[in-house]
Amino acid sequence: MAGLYTEIDINAPKQRVWRALFQKDKWLYWNTFLFDCDPTQKFRPGQEVFLSLRRLPNEEETEFEPLVTRVQPDICLSWVSTIPGFRNESVFELQEIGVGRTKYIHKTYYSGILTRVFLPFIREDERQGIQRMARELKRYVERG
Repeated sequence: MAGLYTEIDINAPKQRVWRALFQKDKWLYWNTFLFDCDPTQKFRPGQEVFLSLRRLPNEEETEFEPLVTRVQPDICLSWVSTIPGFRNESVFELQEIGVGRTKYIHKTYYSGILTRVFLPFIREDERQGIQRMARELKRYVERG
């Protein structure tokens, strides 16, 4: 299974990092990778949400409707997005690494027969996008 991974240490408690990550209607204040297309849809297991992403800062947004698979407050959020032959799972994890310090981890897994077709075109841009999001989350949360 192909995948991407990034992590960053944030000088803030897990609860503050979780709030910024979980409140998708507030992403517009800090997140240039993921966008909330329908604030009425909440992150709940089994619920689809309408999102978009911009892998590179100046590219067009790509809309998608992932199915939320896991919501563990202050610990983990994950979703799965599929089209025939291609599956993308995104996992966002928070780990306490000291008093008032959090490790933010973003993992993306790809599977399906079309992975070999799509992945060469998106891998590096997607890597840059998830790394940018991690840096932006860190800046936003640390500023308070």
